[in-house]
Amino acid sequence: MNILIINAGSSSLKYQLMDPQTGVVSAKGLCERIGIDGRLNHKAGDGDKIVRDIPMPTHSEAIAATLEILQDAEVGVIKSVDEIDAVGHRVLHGGMEFFDSCIINDDVIKAIKKCIPLGPLHNPANLMGIEACQAVMPTTPQVAVFDTAFHMTMPPKAYRYAIPTEYYENDSIRRYGFHGTSHKYVAKRTAELVGKKEFKMVNCHLGNGSSMSAVKDGKCQDTTMGLTPLAGVPMGTRSGDIDAAVVQFLCNKYGYSVDECLNILNKKSGMLAISGVSSDFRDLEDGAKNGNEDCALARDKFCYEVAKFVGAYAAALNGIDVLTFTAGVGENDCNVRASVCEYLGFMGVKIDPELNGKRGKEMKISTPDSKVEVWVVPTNEELMIAQDTAELVTAAK
Repeated sequence: MNILIINAGSSSLKYQLMDPQTGVVSAKGLCERIGIDGRLNHKAGDGDKIVRDIPMPTHSEAIAATLEILQDAEVGVIKSVDEIDAVGHRVLHGGMEFFDSCIINDDVIKAIKKCIPLGPLHNPANLMGIEACQAVMPTTPQVAVFDTAFHMTMPPKAYRYAIPTEYYENDSIRRYGFHGTSHKYVAKRTAELVGKKEFKMVNCHLGNGSSMSAVKDGKCQDTTMGLTPLAGVPMGTRSGDIDAAVVQFLCNKYGYSVDECLNILNKKSGMLAISGVSSDFRDLEDGAKNGNEDCALARDKFCYEVAKFVGAYAAALNGIDVLTFTAGVGENDCNVRASVCEYLGFMGVKIDPELNGKRGKEMKISTPDSKVEVWVVPTNEELMIAQDTAELVTAAK
């Protein structure tokens, strides 16, 4: 089975052609500078990267260029579009409309449009990708996979904000959470690794954007991001949780608009702000090794906040059985993992320094006598999208 995975941004479009059963990616690429001049970056299997300048006024031309290169006589991997069984689209915000992935029809498109106020930067671009595929591939099933869906099993005590009810009822303001496709994949894969379905876990998706989830028996009970991806632990350039009155203070003192202040909290805060050097954790590690105290503080702050949420979620779940690390920092930064786990000795967490010293591999890093199993589980959001898409399309036949 061939599933085409589409992740459309405002001026870009990422794609992969994948077999959902084996996880083998036969081709992947990126259409960038859509609406400007257009450039296609393509790689088939283990072949060399191909770069072509192709006019892409809209996402429709980007989709057409993608399908054309997938069928290219020299670098393509299929002979006909008919070999693509379905298309899976990553959609950022499903609001309160979607609790799971679904086959796209007119009602689904209307509901995604309804969620635009909740995802104003991403949902319109996601819709452009969907509509472009429908125009070029009208008979191919399309599936929407929502970043928020996995978290919709949270109970009201976790997702409701303590603000007047009218804002929840009239404006759907609540905790939604993001990185849901990653959290879902890691929860599913961890169940396979530990050999059981009923257990309590905390998943740490740590990268430039970071979020954590409390999961019981495969279902999300709480997550750190909120109405938007700004909430939770501090990230590369995002502040994470702060006193909301900070916005009022900055706006009043410096004359910022609310949008200007939110831009600071989203793009000029986090590790970048504390270190004064970079949002990249590798730069922070190098800086700390060279005696830069601000870089060391940024890393310390990050690990401290991650550990705090692990402790909070252990309380929320009434104990945890498994702690997982995933995403760019979680999979590769052994020092961050070690620092987080140092805070968790009271829970009986013990990790093997030698095992933890490895990077980017699926592995158990806790010691045999650790009361909590600690795993590194590389995420694969594209595979999760492909599997969801294949499952829905197969069931609909």
